[in-house]
Amino acid sequence: MRMAEFHNMKSEDLKRRTKQFALRVIRMTDSLPRRMSADVLGRQVLRSATSVAANYRAACRGKSKADFIAKLAPAEEEADETVFWFEMIAESELLPAAKLAELRREANELTAIAVSSIRTTRRSLANSQSAVRNPKSA
Repeated sequence: MRMAEFHNMKSEDLKRRTKQFALRVIRMTDSLPRRMSADVLGRQVLRSATSVAANYRAACRGKSKADFIAKLAPAEEEADETVFWFEMIAESELLPAAKLAELRREANELTAIAVSSIRTTRRSLANSQSAVRNPKSA
């Protein structure tokens, strides 16, 4: 399997994973009690969680490594923000922390994946730029 095929397979898996995460958060927000605080927190977590999937999808269509990084950074931020909203929902006792544990774990993993992907791509970009500047060292 060529590297490009491997990368495409991984990116398609992550597209599905981020979309499934967003769908699970949609169902979770629908289970929140009908209160003003739940409405506000639910809208926030719904917005951030669905943005993870949308921003990851946009990053996959990046035209360059730099464009990929620029488009993936918001996915990282939104995944981390989603963890915050889960904490707020649990700590305000709108839902039990145990009910949110799996979603919170997934949000943390998606954050870590985005951070790792950005770091790896930055290194790759720096190495390719270095090779262009110093062709003898390549």
